[in-house]
Amino acid sequence: MSDDKQPTSRRSLIKSLVFLPLGAAAGAGAVRALDASAAGPAPEGQPEAYTPTFFTSAEWRFVHAACDRLIPHDEHGPGAVEMNVPRFLDKHMQTPYAAGDIWYMQGPFVKAAPEFGYQGKLALRDIVRVGIKAFDAHVGREFAGKAFADLDGKQQDALLQAAEKGDLKFDDISAKLFFSTLLAEVRNGYFADPRHGGNQNMGAWKMIGYPGMRADYLDWVEVRDKPYPIGPVDLAGRRG
Repeated sequence: MSDDKQPTSRRSLIKSLVFLPLGAAAGAGAVRALDASAAGPAPEGQPEAYTPTFFTSAEWRFVHAACDRLIPHDEHGPGAVEMNVPRFLDKHMQTPYAAGDIWYMQGPFVKAAPEFGYQGKLALRDIVRVGIKAFDAHVGREFAGKAFADLDGKQQDALLQAAEKGDLKFDDISAKLFFSTLLAEVRNGYFADPRHGGNQNMGAWKMIGYPGMRADYLDWVEVRDKPYPIGPVDLAGRRG
């Protein structure tokens, strides 16, 4: 998507994460649940080979297509697919956090103001799974049996924009809830520490000049007119 047409532009996406502690971006419990050692680096711009263990093949196609539209490759930096965000999502959906094991998941389930947070019955991974199924079912009805991943970019963008606004009507889940949840998780995977599966080779950190876990960069904290000159360091101590 171009910056003026996509549901959330790269600029606003980055602004929304300026104060997010990136090492913890994958959510509570994820560090304990995921393998602490990330896979070896892949060439820049090429996502590592990965076979999903949570998503079905149909869901995996949707995830790839949606990630590619939500954070596409452009002149500013790499896209979500290049940063292995689909792999992050597949791993993250298998954590206690995504399963709702560390959430309060008992009633009452009521509509509440946004400041009260999510009040629904579905855990994170169920929001994603039910949402993908509902989204593809809607596409199948409107596009002669096609799936979301089969559509061209303009069609995909239009559907994502409609979901963001709540204009799509699904039977089992709010399209707006699904979109906002998916977008948040894509952003998490894009900027989180690589140990969680995404942000391959710290490409997203390099794009925004984030130093990562470097022990000392105090001399640069208040510098605003120059990019940070040294590559980032991840939680495993690897240098970008």
